[in-house]
Amino acid sequence: MESLTELFLLLKYLFLGFFQGFTEPIPISSSGHLVIVRNLFDLDIKGLSFEIFVNFGSLIAVLIIYKNDILRLIKNGVQYIATKDPGTKDDFNFIFYLVIATIPTGVIGILFEDQISSTFSSSKMVGITLIVTGLALWIIRNLKGIKNDGALTIKDAVIVGMAQSVALIPGISRSGATIVAAMLLGMRQTTALRFSFLLYIPVSLGTFLLSIEEIFLDENFNALWIPYLLAFAASIIATYFSLKWFMNIMAKGNLKYFAFYCFIVGALAFLLL
Repeated sequence: MESLTELFLLLKYLFLGFFQGFTEPIPISSSGHLVIVRNLFDLDIKGLSFEIFVNFGSLIAVLIIYKNDILRLIKNGVQYIATKDPGTKDDFNFIFYLVIATIPTGVIGILFEDQISSTFSSSKMVGITLIVTGLALWIIRNLKGIKNDGALTIKDAVIVGMAQSVALIPGISRSGATIVAAMLLGMRQTTALRFSFLLYIPVSLGTFLLSIEEIFLDENFNALWIPYLLAFAASIIATYFSLKWFMNIMAKGNLKYFAFYCFIVGALAFLLL
């Protein structure tokens, strides 16, 4: 009987890790879905350590997919600082805009994340915010921007950064909020997608680094480190394939299907949970 209990525990964390990883890159809010799943299946996971840990798994997958862009940006950014080569200025500016866009989320997250999470943690609230996410995706479903990486401005970075900070609310998709803001500002789909996920890197990495002590002092982590590691591995794999799939969908302009999904799940969460 004890072995069955342990197996069920492992399967539960494996499912949550896979679920979080799959929903993290796509514009349907991984945090909102975790709230719904926990309430639906009465899963009690105390604290934020688990969510931070599996989010770090998603970060690793994003780093793998965008490794060439990251290496190019670092190389050209350093080269521009050293030589002021005009051919590397766009990449230097791109890095600068990523830093600017990170600031709103960092400040708001440090000051208000606990209050935001506690206020919007019910399934009904997540249902409402998922519907809001769906409406935003519906608005941009047919947009075709013209701005590429070299045409971005500080104003664009600030607005996209503010949009990312709104996604601290469970049910508001981080990727959805940043991509919606970017495309409303006239960015091309490829630029919006790249900026959104490269922007995810400093925020996710910063959250993890600031929470390392909390994670390793968490009694849940110390008692459940094997299930946590299993969920971590599942998150990496699921995020990798989910993001690849989402990149293909963005290229085909099929965001409306995510809007439909958010409408349906949001309505069900609001009415039934």
